[in-house]
Amino acid sequence: MSSSTTQRPGSPAGGPPAGGPPRGPGPAAGPGFRGGPAAFMSGRSTEKALDFKGSARRLVRMLRPQRVLVLCALVLGAIGVGFSVLGPRILGHATDLIFAGVINRQLAERGVTQEQAVAGLEAQGNTTQADLFRSLDLGTGTGIDFAAVARVLVLVAVIYVIASAFMYVQARLTTAAVQSAMRDLRGASQDKLSRLPLSYFDGRPRGEVLSRVTNDIDNLAQTLQQTMSQMVNSLLTIVGTLAMMFWISWLLALVALVTVPVSILVVSFLGKRAQPQFIKQWAATGRLNGHIEEVYTGHALVTAFGRQDEARRTFDEHNEALYDAGFRSQFVSGLIQPSMMLIGNLNYVLVAVVGGLRVASGSLSLGSVQAFIQYSRQFSQPLSQVAGMANLLQSGIASAERVFALLDAEEQSAEPASPARPTHVRGRVEFDHVSFRYDPEKPLIDDLSLSVEPGQTVAIVGPTGAGKTTLVNLLMRFYEVTGGQIRLDGVDIATMDREELRARTGMVLQDAWLFGGSIADNIAYGSPDVSQERIVAAAQATHVDQFVRTLPEGYDTVLDDEGENVSAGQRQLITIARAFLAEPSILILDEATSSVDTRTEVLIQRAMNSLRAGRTSFVIAHRLSTIRDADVILVMDGGAIVEQGTHQQLLAAGGAYAALYSAQFAQAAVEVD
Repeated sequence: MSSSTTQRPGSPAGGPPAGGPPRGPGPAAGPGFRGGPAAFMSGRSTEKALDFKGSARRLVRMLRPQRVLVLCALVLGAIGVGFSVLGPRILGHATDLIFAGVINRQLAERGVTQEQAVAGLEAQGNTTQADLFRSLDLGTGTGIDFAAVARVLVLVAVIYVIASAFMYVQARLTTAAVQSAMRDLRGASQDKLSRLPLSYFDGRPRGEVLSRVTNDIDNLAQTLQQTMSQMVNSLLTIVGTLAMMFWISWLLALVALVTVPVSILVVSFLGKRAQPQFIKQWAATGRLNGHIEEVYTGHALVTAFGRQDEARRTFDEHNEALYDAGFRSQFVSGLIQPSMMLIGNLNYVLVAVVGGLRVASGSLSLGSVQAFIQYSRQFSQPLSQVAGMANLLQSGIASAERVFALLDAEEQSAEPASPARPTHVRGRVEFDHVSFRYDPEKPLIDDLSLSVEPGQTVAIVGPTGAGKTTLVNLLMRFYEVTGGQIRLDGVDIATMDREELRARTGMVLQDAWLFGGSIADNIAYGSPDVSQERIVAAAQATHVDQFVRTLPEGYDTVLDDEGENVSAGQRQLITIARAFLAEPSILILDEATSSVDTRTEVLIQRAMNSLRAGRTSFVIAHRLSTIRDADVILVMDGGAIVEQGTHQQLLAAGGAYAALYSAQFAQAAVEVD
C-alpha cells in the first residue's frame, strides 16, 4: 500500500471463507485475519515429513552470497582440525619416552643391556615379553629423558594453541556468514509480504504469519549457528582421525570402523521418527502464537464479554498440543546422543582389548596404542556430535520449510513492464462490466457498471455481504477483477503501477491504525518530509487540533502501538487527518466515522465537504449525515447495484433504500436534526 493509505483493508464482505477450525472466543485477529490456522505448507498436511534433502540444498544455496566467508571458514577449520589431529600422535611419543626411560632404569639397576634382556626372556620361553622388549627404542640413557619429554609437551601445547586460534577465527567467520544470511532472509521475507495478495492474509491468523518471520527464522539462525561450524569440524575430524588411525594400525582402524554402520542405522532410524514430530511442534507453535496475539489484541473485548475462561481453555488446548509435540520430538531425537555414547563405549572397549594384544606382541608401541585410543575417541566423538545435532537440524529444517513456504507463496500479479498512467488525473472512475468472485463457484459481483465523475461523492450502502468493501478493494487493486475493467481517467488500472495508483488514493477504514510514535508522525505517515505547518493545518481541518492542544506534549505526544492513550474517536480523527494531508485524487472512507460521536461527526462532515472539493470520494457508511450529502447513493445487494440516485430520489422511489432508511436511519435522523 502506498504511503497515502492509512490502513490495510479488512476482510471484504463476502470474502473467502476462513481456513481451518475456529480459533477461540476472542475477536478477530485484526482486519483481514479472520481465518483459522491454515496448514503451514500451503495445503501440505502437517502430518507428513518434509523434504529434508531438498530443503538442506536450498539452505546451502541461500548461503551463496556469503560463499567467500564460508570458504575461508572451511579452510581455517581444516587447518585447525589438522593441527588438532597431530596432537595425539606427537603426545604418544612422549608416552614412549617415559615408558622407555622406566625400562632403561630397571635394566640399568640390574646391569643388563636390552639385547641381554631379550635373550634371557627367549631362553625362559617368554616370547611375548621378548618381542615387547625388542620393539622398544631404549636409546642410551639410564632413565627418563625429561628434557625430551618437555620438548614434546611444549610442541603439543603449541600445536593445540594454533589449532584453537584457527578455530576461533573460523567461529567468527561462521557467525558473520550465518547472521548475514539471516539478515537477507528476513529482508526477503519482508519484501515477500509486501508482494503477497490480500487473499493470502485473509485465511491466516496474524500470529501464524508473524511466527514464520520471527520464531522460525530465529530458530533457523540458531540451528545454523550451532551446527554449521561444528558439523564441518566434526566431518573434518572424522576424516583426519581416520587417516591417522590407518597410519598407526590398519587392523585397529578396521575394528574401530565396525561401529560406524551401526551408528548410521541408529541415527537414520531415530531421525525419521523425530522429523514429523518437529513439524508438528512448529505448526503448534504457530497456532499458539496466533491465539495469544489474537486474545491479547482483543483483551478488552474478551474481558467485556466474560470469555476469559473460554480463551484459557483454548490456550490450554494449543499449549497441550505444543507440549505433546515438543516432548515427542525432543525425546525421540534425544535418544540419539545416549545411543551413540553406548556405541562409542563399545568401540572403546574393542580398541583397548585389541590394542593391548598388539602391544603385548610387540607389533605396536605403547605410545602408538595410546594415540590410537585417543584417535578412536576423537573419531567417535564427532560421530556422536553429528548425531546429536540431528535434533537441531530436524527442528531447523522444519522452520526453514515454513519460511520457504512463505517465500514460495503465490504473489500478486506482476507489474506491467511499461505501466500506463493518466495524462491528467481528474478522478473519473469507471466500472465497466466488472465481475469478481473469491470462490470460482460463487460469483460475488457480476457485470457491474458504474461511472463516477470527478469531484463526486458516492455513498455505497447495503446489507452485510453485499460487496461494498469489495468494490473499493477492487479499485485499490487489493484484489484483481475476474472480468471487465476498472478505469481511472480512461486508463485501465490493471495496466497501471500499483504504487502509483495507491499514491493517488487516500483510504480511511473503520479500524483506526496507529503506530508507536508522536501524533505528528502519525498524521504525516502518508506524507514524508511534510512541514509542521501543513500537519497542523490538516489537524485543524479535521478537528484533531482541538484535542491535541489539550495534551501536555501537544503534537509531540507519543502514542503506544495500539493508540490506547487516546480515545477511539480521537484515533479515528488522526487517521482522517492523515488521509487529508496526503491530498489524494480519490478518497475512500469505509465506515470511517463509526467510532466518532454524532456531534463530532457533524463537524468532521463539514470539514470533509470543503476538503473533498475536486476529489472523487467513495463513502461506505450507515450514518445519515454522510448519506444525505452524497451526490450519488448506490444501493448494493448480492454484488449488484440495485438502486442509485440522490437521497431524496431514492426515498421517493420507495424501494430498497427507503426500506433500509426506515430500518436503520430514521432514529439517526431524529438525533442529528
